[in-house]
Amino acid sequence: MVLQSSLLVALVDLIETIPNPPVTARGRPRGGRPPVYSDRLFLKALVIMLVRNVSTVSGLLAILEQPTWEMQALRVRLSERGRFPSRRTWERRLATLPSSLPARIGCLGRHLVGLIDPWAAGSHAVAIDSTVRHARGGVWHKKHRDAGVVPHTSIDTEAGWTKSGWHGWVYGWKLHLVTTVAAAWIPLAAELTPANTADNEPAPRLLDEVPFDARFVLGDTHYNDPAVRDHCFGAGRLLVATRRGAYPHTDDGVEVRRVFHQLRSLAIENFNGRFKGIFDAHGAVPTRGLARTRRFALGAVFLYQLTLLYRFEHHQDLRVGLKAFLKAA
Repeated sequence: MVLQSSLLVALVDLIETIPNPPVTARGRPRGGRPPVYSDRLFLKALVIMLVRNVSTVSGLLAILEQPTWEMQALRVRLSERGRFPSRRTWERRLATLPSSLPARIGCLGRHLVGLIDPWAAGSHAVAIDSTVRHARGGVWHKKHRDAGVVPHTSIDTEAGWTKSGWHGWVYGWKLHLVTTVAAAWIPLAAELTPANTADNEPAPRLLDEVPFDARFVLGDTHYNDPAVRDHCFGAGRLLVATRRGAYPHTDDGVEVRRVFHQLRSLAIENFNGRFKGIFDAHGAVPTRGLARTRRFALGAVFLYQLTLLYRFEHHQDLRVGLKAFLKAA
């Protein structure tokens, strides 16, 4: 008899081993009937949805109904106390899941840093940046938006406009990320917003999730902001951000900033390219609305972290072969 195994089942099982984020006053339940199913159950479902490339509850339930040993094994893992959630429960709990993902990503990021020790021979630096994603469907032009007119039903009215140096004007979303500057690129914090959100706005919340021993925060001009600088100073960190003004800069710190900027580019830009390649994220997102798109994008960051954890535990390369691994799952 051949023992069957599944990478997808292994990833789902790994969720039981990761730490939970600390419960804050904002996240503490306010009484009432306790939930029947744990949050981990719906986190497992999200991993299945991302690996199997489905973005709806109906798609999830359809693949779980297939009569294969793997789907039977996954249904067992998506049941608690002998009960399997109803469709309504799936829809309701998966809709609320995105609000907990930034804290979970931060918690798992700190856990990975403790295990992998990426800064053993480095400078304890992190890089912060955002990357744009096109909205699904049409674009909502400013003249129509100002008039409150939606000319086509395909337009996602919760997205926003931004101008990217690489892509020009984009209607869609921004995925804000913090990663390690080290040989292993570990995402430490993430958030998704409409594209018209300024990069510096969610930066303090992202940096709150970063491990305490990170000492340098590397960013571009958008993070050269007094509030971000004060936040870093209060946490005992140094913000190294590109300065505004005409080039070439001639101040005393320009050569040091140039070195840090190169380190930042190698880390965050390479990570963004790899992340988009793994999750086929060069085109439009497959979802509509802030909640669903946030679930998809932040869920992908969480899945990337989970893949790093699996490969670390199995002594596999943390930089090469991640896409093939997830395709095989």
